[in-house]
Amino acid sequence: MQTTTFGPLGRVSRLTLGGGGIGQVWGDVSREEAIATLRLATDEGIDLIDAAPGYKVCEELIGQAFGGKLPAGVRITTKCGVVGAPAGEVYDKLRASLEKSLKDMRLERVDLMFLHNEITPDDFVYPEGNEKRGTFSSPWPLYREAIIPAFERLVSEGLIGAWGITGVSVPEAIIRALGQAPKPAAVQAVANLLDSPGGLMRPGMLPSQRSREIIATAVANGVGVMGIRAVQAGALTEKFDRPMEPDNPDLPDFERAAPFRELCRKWGESPAVIAHRYALSMEGVDTVVLGVKNTAELREALAAEAAGPLTAEQLTAIDALGLRA
Repeated sequence: MQTTTFGPLGRVSRLTLGGGGIGQVWGDVSREEAIATLRLATDEGIDLIDAAPGYKVCEELIGQAFGGKLPAGVRITTKCGVVGAPAGEVYDKLRASLEKSLKDMRLERVDLMFLHNEITPDDFVYPEGNEKRGTFSSPWPLYREAIIPAFERLVSEGLIGAWGITGVSVPEAIIRALGQAPKPAAVQAVANLLDSPGGLMRPGMLPSQRSREIIATAVANGVGVMGIRAVQAGALTEKFDRPMEPDNPDLPDFERAAPFRELCRKWGESPAVIAHRYALSMEGVDTVVLGVKNTAELREALAAEAAGPLTAEQLTAIDALGLRA
């Protein structure tokens, strides 16, 4: 497993095991298989696990798999959303979520804690659902005046090593956050050949989320980049591995990616493998989060990493399909 420098965490594996798959966000998986996936990941050199209380049973399974004693060198992240909370309650909200995560994972600290919601400029108006913005986003003043100080306090208390943000939805706010001190140590940014966040995008928003600009801004400011949505929730695989409702927001991306799947067939390659290798080839992406939920999917992703980045010719052929949002 190749490694790279990822912000304050230093050298980490090029692949990160995401908690959504093992937590059953991406379909059913038994507890036994999820635990086997966790253990296989660390055995194969993955030393970063991206957890969150919102990933259903993910954090509980981490605690069960390792019994509070992580394999040597393995680092853990967790997350918390801060929406609808007044400034005076932000620290307590973050602290309570973190304490629950630590209890479930049987740990005393985590290496990184992400803000698990959007950041919105005061003057921004969502095309749809703006009246409910307080349920899914934090306004810029709250982020600067309450959320950052709360994260910094948790760092000073030794409960987290550093903090980061989720880099989706309103690009202007993300880019601004990455360039102003105190700045996050890391950002989770969309890293796929479609440049699409899929279901993470709010209704009515422009499809272009300026993800590559966000990544470049992070790099320029010394912020670590954790690439997410490498296979865009399954839209960049041969077929979805779970039932999909007709209005699922990831279905349009699956249809848009038909030329990509055809290209992979010509190459005799798995679309999932090529999509992971594409994300690993993207300039500025330090580590790519896997949404795998079982050992079979994990082994395929491990094979993609072992195969290395795509060639310049392959990257050109994919980009020439014109699939970017």
